[in-house]
Amino acid sequence: MMKKLTRRNFFKGVATLATIPLVANETKTETTITNSLKVVHITDAHMDMGNPDSVEALEMAVTYLNTHYPDLDCVLFGGDNFNNNMKENSDALVYKKIVEKLHCPAYHVRGNKESSPANDNRIHLEEFKKLFMSYKGMVVKRKDWAVEINGHLILGLDSCIENANNGEFSKETLTFAKKMLELGKPTIILNHHPYTNYWGGTEEKDIHKYVLGNAKETIKALFDYPNLLVSLSGHKHIDNIKMINKVKTITTRGFIRPLDLDEYPMRYVEIKNNEVSEKLIYTTDA
Repeated sequence: MMKKLTRRNFFKGVATLATIPLVANETKTETTITNSLKVVHITDAHMDMGNPDSVEALEMAVTYLNTHYPDLDCVLFGGDNFNNNMKENSDALVYKKIVEKLHCPAYHVRGNKESSPANDNRIHLEEFKKLFMSYKGMVVKRKDWAVEINGHLILGLDSCIENANNGEFSKETLTFAKKMLELGKPTIILNHHPYTNYWGGTEEKDIHKYVLGNAKETIKALFDYPNLLVSLSGHKHIDNIKMINKVKTITTRGFIRPLDLDEYPMRYVEIKNNEVSEKLIYTTDA
């Protein structure tokens, strides 16, 4: 195993590390590095074919981002993207058609809605992978993926447990994440379940449902890597930002929770020279 870099040595050597190609699945992809990455995080959209407003809201988000953020590198969807309650994959296909109208790539992880189908007629992991984890340049290991953009690495880690609302990272997921982090590239982790009881819940059942089950193990395994700059989660629908071991740990307000009519929330995140800035944006922002 490669010895972990110190944060000081990481920032000193980032220009050299940028020349290392992402290697996996026997694919070597050379990328052109810049000093910045611009993404938008949308989580818990809960698009539901039985609720036309939820479909319209997602269409509105796509239109808004195409109009006001033409220089985005990608949009990251953090799970519970659609409610997975329609026959076969009909709602997944509508969701996919909408988000692929974005001017930039869109990448997706599952939430409990996608991993807990109402019955066997709904989408399961293999079809989710077929629809949302087969994009060009994406490295896929079982239910997790990695993609490199502008010299930055985005890790899509599946924190879902099949047919359950709670979640945890499997040993395979943690092994994959560590292998990718050891490439030394500035990295974002995207997953569904948050790492802490940031809302101050007191009911054990509630905490079990919403906090990543092996959060302490995950933080110990991954959050000391100096090139892990930010994590993006959702699930609880309540907004929060905190630092964990110098990693900006963001839980974005659920898209399904507008502040007012048509004000659906998203998180704009920019990494520039390894510094992370962020802000909540809304579909009605001027």
